[in-house]
Amino acid sequence: MRKLVYYVASTLDGFIAAPDGTWDFFGPLHDDLIAHIGAHYPETLPTALRDQLGITTPHQAFGAVVMGRGTYEPALRVGITSPYAHLDQYVFSRTLDPAVDPAVTVVADDPVPYVRELKQGPGRDIWLCGGGTFAGAVRSEIDEYVIKLNPVLAGGGIPLTAGPFDPRHLTLLDASPVGTSGVVVLRYRASA
Repeated sequence: MRKLVYYVASTLDGFIAAPDGTWDFFGPLHDDLIAHIGAHYPETLPTALRDQLGITTPHQAFGAVVMGRGTYEPALRVGITSPYAHLDQYVFSRTLDPAVDPAVTVVADDPVPYVRELKQGPGRDIWLCGGGTFAGAVRSEIDEYVIKLNPVLAGGGIPLTAGPFDPRHLTLLDASPVGTSGVVVLRYRASA
């Protein structure tokens, strides 16, 4: 069975984006972080950026990506309808045109049963790209968390997961400082 892995950048105080959904406040990607991503999670870089950086590393972890409308929206704003053309792409939205791009599956259904079904399929694991509201909606289905913890305090914004108070304990699998970037990549397994 495939795992659903929430792989995302976060501030020290638990925010993945500004209140308006932007994430440029994280700053530029350091070379050492790009090298780490290229070696371990190359498929999480948008197709155009992979091409610009000359990253040709085969998939290491994921064969599909799932996201909410808010995470997909920035690509749409700049005319990119298939940001991860090298992956099977699923966008969960009740308002997005299902014909936005033939390479993108728009899902208007309840995400939990849909994600459960995806996890039963063949292939590499499934990357939960974001956002916080979508992650909160499918939190019961997340098997692992890979958090790129950035040395930034935001004070507010879009939280890592949104939803009602419901503490969940996680098991640390790995903690990897990434060069001089100050980023620590934390990998957790969701406890049963």
